[in-house]
Amino acid sequence: MDVETAVAEAFREEWGQVVATLIRITGDWDLAEECAQEAFALALRTWPRDGVPNRPGAWLTTAARNRATDRLRRETAGAAKLREAALMHVPEDSPAPDDDSGVTDDRLRLIFTCCHPALATEAQVALALRTLAGLSTAEIARAFLVPEATMSQRLVRVKRKIRNAGIPYRVPPAHLLPERTAAVLGVLYLTFNEGYSASAGPDLLRPDLAAEAIRLARVLAHLMPDEPEVLGLLALMLLQHARRATRAGTHGELVPLEEQDRTRWDAGEIAEGTQVLETALRRRHPGPYQIQAAIAACHATAETPGDTDWAQIAGLYGELRKYVPSAVVELNRAVAIGMADGPLAGLALLDELPLEGYHLLPATRADFLRRLGRHAEAADWYAKARDLAPTDAERAYLKRRISEVESVPGGPVRRSGEPRSSEESP
Repeated sequence: MDVETAVAEAFREEWGQVVATLIRITGDWDLAEECAQEAFALALRTWPRDGVPNRPGAWLTTAARNRATDRLRRETAGAAKLREAALMHVPEDSPAPDDDSGVTDDRLRLIFTCCHPALATEAQVALALRTLAGLSTAEIARAFLVPEATMSQRLVRVKRKIRNAGIPYRVPPAHLLPERTAAVLGVLYLTFNEGYSASAGPDLLRPDLAAEAIRLARVLAHLMPDEPEVLGLLALMLLQHARRATRAGTHGELVPLEEQDRTRWDAGEIAEGTQVLETALRRRHPGPYQIQAAIAACHATAETPGDTDWAQIAGLYGELRKYVPSAVVELNRAVAIGMADGPLAGLALLDELPLEGYHLLPATRADFLRRLGRHAEAADWYAKARDLAPTDAERAYLKRRISEVESVPGGPVRRSGEPRSSEESP
């Protein structure tokens, strides 16, 4: 493995841990991010000479901590700064500070710290994604369906508010954790989404992010076993992750749900996800993550595409929009209705959706038209979707669709796949 690849892999796997540890031992968000960036830059300069260390994460954390120590010493002005510098002697693998929150995992502590109730929920989630997962501003903007410049301004404002308001970098007591749970779940959900279906780049999947989100969800479920939405999110992740081996082809291209080899789905994760979902539903306190997990279970437990209960899925999306009244949910409900009642029924629901610039809207319209045999129109809409698609894998899939509909003008309707909905990108 060459050094640049090793550093890139270390960034994906270690960024959140390095930043979380530095924030814990310095209490300074900007300092932690800046010193983490300097540590990765140092790795690019020194690893070619010294070799990639056996424990890249420990090396990077030590380098970042040393940078922070140097910065604090240069900026020392009085006893307060000296005390901050003294904190830097805490080992990177030392346990979290004693408190009564029950949260000992550094990354999960950072998420709860980000999700302070004085901050807007969207700001909490965006900041945690930037700091914990190392997502770029552009990636976070795509997750929220807003322009990159807008998201950049939001991140600047929320950091300024944290600094000016003196919001502490600590986890609240255990009895106050529930007031932050919704935002914490939002961070884990979007982190998993970015790993399950990357918002940009050559690869469809970022398994490191998906696996880390599942790990943190397990920690949270152990910490809060009676919170049904925590269990619902864990179930959703497991049921979706079970299909990871089949979602991309040998050349990295998107494989739609209907074409996936179901014998390669992870039966253990499906069984666990189903069991966790059943436990959540027994609490009789439904919520959006439980509903999405139920939708995922409809797909994961169908032995063949023809066994999928699309009518039930459409009904579940009808329930989901009560909790999440968004155009994306409406788009996925239209897909389900189109599968249950025919493409004309689904097509009729698309015209009012305010999703300009969102590639799955023209992709869905194209698929309905293809199924109706209107191939020339379908080709035009597939081309629009291709031009908007953010990943190489999706563009390759849409190019294939264009070739198919152009090669059979007026021919029989082909159903080798369906438009990707939230079951493909939760």
